[in-house]
Amino acid sequence: MSTRRQAKELLIHIFFLVVGASGIIILTLILLFLIMEGVPIFDTVSVKDFITGTMWYPTFDPPDFGILPLIAGSASVVVLSSLIAIPLGIGSAIYLAEIAHPKVRAVIKPAIELIEGLPTVVIGFFGMVVVAPFLQKWFGLDTGLNLLNASIMLAFMAVPTIASLSEDAIFSVSGHMKEGALALGATHWETIARVILPASLTGISTAVILGIARAIGETMVVLMVAGGAAMIPESIFDPVRPMPANIAAEMGNTPFRSDHYHALFAIGLVLFVFTFIFNMIAAYLAQKHKQVGAASL
Repeated sequence: MSTRRQAKELLIHIFFLVVGASGIIILTLILLFLIMEGVPIFDTVSVKDFITGTMWYPTFDPPDFGILPLIAGSASVVVLSSLIAIPLGIGSAIYLAEIAHPKVRAVIKPAIELIEGLPTVVIGFFGMVVVAPFLQKWFGLDTGLNLLNASIMLAFMAVPTIASLSEDAIFSVSGHMKEGALALGATHWETIARVILPASLTGISTAVILGIARAIGETMVVLMVAGGAAMIPESIFDPVRPMPANIAAEMGNTPFRSDHYHALFAIGLVLFVFTFIFNMIAAYLAQKHKQVGAASL
């Protein structure tokens, strides 16, 4: 009986080990596939010229495979959308968790979570039909499909994630901590700033990471509203073409195993590396903030 029980426990242990390792295995396979399909382009163009080149004309003769405009487009969209989404998301979370009446919170939070579930093509269509004409008319632009429009739409997508998860993190802070701060004479805002936010900083950091990560990898919205121009933006009103949008726009019309085909997979590899680096930095900062928050408490 004991032997059967040990065998059963071993099988359960192996099962959960495989389940836990499946994410790493799949991620490794994706990386290997990107390397296999993307690296051959470097027989045609050097890594330096590929990364730092400013001209992306893969169908010209001879072709140009410089992806710096695509990298700049992705970076600018993510940075600007983060500047919009992070304050709005965290501010909304603070309002819902600490200021809003329970009846108001019961209405607003489900609405925010409903927005999070909207299909990205619907958000992109809204950006094309509503936001683009507004920006074009308000700022006197040639087109409303630009960096600002894409950033607003990505922020619109990221805010529900940041707000919902941050609100849960703030709401889960022990009430004794808040009551103790108020009993010592702290105002409501001082309690929020010096007690509640430090205690929930890890959860807020995770919410921000997930929100920004969604913006980094988003394809449909930026494909529809960013303008589609492979150029380094000089203002927030310039059209851009982020890396995910470029892959989605060109992959369907690319000859199989051509230089253009391999270049698109190489862009996917660059995007994979950038996302991995971002997640590593974000995890480090979240852990650092967790230690600082614990020390301050």
